[in-house]
Amino acid sequence: MGKPVHIEIYPRRGESVEKTIRRFVRKTKKEKLIEQLRDRRYYEKPSVKKNKIKQRKRRNTEKRTNYV
Repeated sequence: MGKPVHIEIYPRRGESVEKTIRRFVRKTKKEKLIEQLRDRRYYEKPSVKKNKIKQRKRRNTEKRTNYV
């Protein structure tokens, strides 16, 4: 398991609620909290994890080579 993440956002003086929520969403994306929750929702065998990582790397290299 990864390190525990505690995200605290306090509204600044004169800041609207929408802006505070945007800051919270930005912080959760930066910490990759949502991705972790999605990944840990179901158990995944280590071999399956490894294959997904390989596929992701292969896809990224193909995108990079096709782009140039």
